Amino acid sequence: MDITRAPNSRLRWFYRAPIKLYQLGLGRLMGGRFLMLTHKGRKSGLDRYVVLEVVGREPDSWYVAAAYGNNADWFRNIKADPNVTVNYKGQRTPATATVVPVPDAAEVLRRYAQAHPKAARTLGTLMGVPMEGDMTEAARMIPIVRIT
Repeated sequence: MDITRAPNSRLRWFYRAPIKLYQLGLGRLMGGRFLMLTHKGRKSGLDRYVVLEVVGREPDSWYVAAAYGNNADWFRNIKADPNVTVNYKGQRTPATATVVPVPDAAEVLRRYAQAHPKAARTLGTLMGVPMEGDMTEAARMIPIVRIT
């Protein structure tokens, strides 16, 4: 898969389908591994939505990965305006999104790969980077965002 381009229309529909679950109040069906992020379009200023896998969790924050790298629209939007809303397990929370520095992102990815080896391999294949051992190269290719 070419990560420099957005997904085609069928794949885009597949990725966007979980948004409807959250909008219908059924986001809790996605479990604790996913959240819906509401963010502002950097050009339009309109609310935009994306469902993301939680790759790490702390009591006051979530970590998510930009699987399409720096080209992900949501990633570019949160860099322009870090004020977001998180819908996690049916709870909506205002939050701030910040890009995690590479050394810290490598540690988040290491823990994620340890906890979810199959999903990590899939992400690594998508991005063309190994998801084992030192995760520094993976962290350079897969931006990690902390949502607090």
